[in-house]
Amino acid sequence: MFRDGHVDFNRLKKLVAAIGRKRLVLDLSCRKRGDEYVIVTDRWQKFTATAIGPETLASLAGFCDEFLVHAADVEGKCAGIELPLVDLLAAHCPIAVTYAGGIRDMADIKLIASHGQDRVDFTVGSALDIFGGGLAYKDLVNWK
Repeated sequence: MFRDGHVDFNRLKKLVAAIGRKRLVLDLSCRKRGDEYVIVTDRWQKFTATAIGPETLASLAGFCDEFLVHAADVEGKCAGIELPLVDLLAAHCPIAVTYAGGIRDMADIKLIASHGQDRVDFTVGSALDIFGGGLAYKDLVNWK
């Protein structure tokens, strides 16, 4: 999807033409650089020239049905979420969005719900007890 650090819109258009916008979820994995969350590629090692912000979210929303946003700096660490990123997504994401990264407990889930204004979904991985973490799967299933 990226060429020379920028979104390759021609390639993205071809992908949408081939499979349809409604069948596409764009993974916007990002890392914090300065005050911005910048999209990263190549196993989260290579920064692109594209920051996640209102303009980027609006322009990419026309090409997919949903975003999956990995906060790569905290992914898999179970050490807490990137709350400013959740706030950014809640304020500016024009389509469905799922946040991933750093979730450690139900307090983080509740933060995502409140700061995400019930507009930001989440996915939990290594924090779950079924994967060796401390967050009880049954508590998550029974939440809300």
